[in-house]
Amino acid sequence: MLIVGIAGGTGCGKTTVVNKILDEFPNKQVVVIPQDSYYKDNREISLEERQKINFDHPDSLEFNLLIDHLKQLKKGKSIEMPIYSYLTCLRAKETITIKPARVVLVEGILILADPGLRNMLDIKVFVDADADDRLGRVIQRDIVERGRSVLKVLERYHDTVKPSHLQFIEPSKRYADIIIPGGGENQVGIEVLITIIEKHLLKNKTQKNAQQHKS
Repeated sequence: MLIVGIAGGTGCGKTTVVNKILDEFPNKQVVVIPQDSYYKDNREISLEERQKINFDHPDSLEFNLLIDHLKQLKKGKSIEMPIYSYLTCLRAKETITIKPARVVLVEGILILADPGLRNMLDIKVFVDADADDRLGRVIQRDIVERGRSVLKVLERYHDTVKPSHLQFIEPSKRYADIIIPGGGENQVGIEVLITIIEKHLLKNKTQKNAQQHKS
């Protein structure tokens, strides 16, 4: 199993990169584990307080559960991935069953910021994009998907998103094996990443065949 981490700032184009990889590997060869599914459940505080949570801070995530789930997948076991709602800031009672696959893509803004999670990743990718481009995408996404006004999005960007990006996300870029500048529009960068994944899969397949011949 190959575990690929895809990090980068909010609105940088990580999802676009992930979708282009999925298009290249059909037949359920690839599964995606979004970091967003592992935000802590916050039932003990009011909705008003929950909406003030800084989702761009490492403390908002349950990294231990994500690491444990990756270990289970490596052992060939299925996991029950949480479902998190940005509208209620709570985990749903339901979960999503994820079965082991040849490639696991772990995608999220902070996945290179946690040492334990970094150690689980075979390939570490950072999707880089201009701050203005990222802000434009964040405004568009938060209005459509999260029901926020432009004013609220800009307030949140300046109060939490930008400071956390500078403190936690941007510094984590130094741990990346591959940096894709220009976000999801960098077709050449994405093709390089896909080629590396293919090479790893081919290498694993060759090793597996060699072991079978020995036995």
